[in-house]
Amino acid sequence: MVGVVTLLGLVLGEEMAQGLLALDPIRVMYGLELWRPITAACFLGPPSIGWLMNAYYLFEYGSSLERAFGTAQHVLFLIIQMAFLSVFSGFFGQPFFAQSVITSMLHVLSRSMPNQQVKWLIFTVPYWTLPYGLMATDVLQAGNAAAALPHVLGILSGHLYFFHKNVWPKVGGEDWLVPPGFLRRKLDGEGSEDRSKSKESISNALKARKKGRGKKLGSSR
Repeated sequence: MVGVVTLLGLVLGEEMAQGLLALDPIRVMYGLELWRPITAACFLGPPSIGWLMNAYYLFEYGSSLERAFGTAQHVLFLIIQMAFLSVFSGFFGQPFFAQSVITSMLHVLSRSMPNQQVKWLIFTVPYWTLPYGLMATDVLQAGNAAAALPHVLGILSGHLYFFHKNVWPKVGGEDWLVPPGFLRRKLDGEGSEDRSKSKESISNALKARKKGRGKKLGSSR
């Protein structure tokens, strides 16, 4: 989907792409242009080094979430993030929020095991600091504090999800962020006992928040 939206942006040109792909709450609500939240979440800008890095982050963190919690839960996560970020981005006048989606994924992963030591650039840091490190890098590269806004929105949106999914049920609340049964059967194949146990094991390992030895981000070793 990211590739399709990027190709559309190249074909249409910057001005037309903004008009057709950008988030516009008025057109979404009254014009029923329901594709806009999806394209706003997928558009990473024109091909560049930054585009490649963001595409890598989107794939890496998205794959990690899917492996940890299952495909159905990951789809629900993306839907919830698009809903939250459409509201937040519309309020702050952000036409695209793919960077916020990336940060929300990273925030949820980092909160699942905050004290895990990971490699970032040339440093070994606690996992929970990575969203803020990514935000600081973008601010320094842009030379403008406004570059922090997409990351702030992503952290806020991701934390809303993490709180309601992982914190609220532990204090007696109901976990309402559960994908419907038909989606779990279709995407996760709940009939497969071994696969379900594998995903449950990964999920429990993330939630245990155990502090391990430093390792490179994205490495399985």
